[in-house]
Amino acid sequence: SEKFRRAIEDQKLRPVSEPQLLELQLVDGQPLRFKAAFEVLPEFDVAGYETVRVEKPQVELTDEEFEGELGRVLDSHATVEPVEEDRPLGNGDWAEIGFRGEIKPLAQTVTEEGVTAASTEEPVVGDDVLIEIGGKNTLAAFDEALRGAKPGQELTFEVEYPADFGEQRLAGQTVAYDVTVKSIKRKTYPERDEEFAKQLGDYASWEEFESQLRERTGRRKREALETSAKNKMLDELVGRYQFPVPESYVQQQVDARLERGLRALAQQGMQAEDMRKLDFGRLREAQRAEAEREVRASLVVDR
Repeated sequence: SEKFRRAIEDQKLRPVSEPQLLELQLVDGQPLRFKAAFEVLPEFDVAGYETVRVEKPQVELTDEEFEGELGRVLDSHATVEPVEEDRPLGNGDWAEIGFRGEIKPLAQTVTEEGVTAASTEEPVVGDDVLIEIGGKNTLAAFDEALRGAKPGQELTFEVEYPADFGEQRLAGQTVAYDVTVKSIKRKTYPERDEEFAKQLGDYASWEEFESQLRERTGRRKREALETSAKNKMLDELVGRYQFPVPESYVQQQVDARLERGLRALAQQGMQAEDMRKLDFGRLREAQRAEAEREVRASLVVDR
């Protein structure tokens, strides 16, 4: 009503949710009286925001980064073929191996018979596994043990895995391996020519493909770094300015995040029937903290 709107203006309130009537008094001969509850935009001060600094990222694509991306493209179209000649493994070869590894226990027990250390870990096993000799992702212990070996040869050696190794089970562990070299293989890469470029897309030449690949890779790097820098700045601002966030805004943001997530699941092939089985209460709760941070950041920026 006009009176309600005027009362809000007089008190300089900025509602962000629909009002809910709590009390309504309607008596003959008397003016209508009611109470309404609603959320308002919080008042807060952003003094000192100009002192927030985030280091500007270097967004230029380096030659090394481009070569790495190009290498991934070439590697995805490479073929692995057996080496027929009788020779040992060398750098650039791929060793096809079978292996069994025992994870050595970190603790040992001293008895009358000497030092014992029975492992309780499941063995590490693999068959027909390819390892590149001298490859950038190959551990030095495998390189040293396999380089110079021939198919049919059996090897025994230990590998000390770094603490930051990608497979958590092996990180920081020492593994004693028994390895059988099955064969030597070489990876053959496609020629960098017009024919291969056309296989990769609508490109008239290899040069055009490289040019567009460099442009796309550079754009992805720039966007990722700019987004990261923006998020760091928002985190700084959000951490600096504390104020109550309207619950209605938070719920709207939770809705938006859930909608994006469900849309992504649908694109990945999840059926509507399976979506209905999801625990939406749990999903909403999982989204709440990030939704509140996003709302707080938006309010600070809009200030």
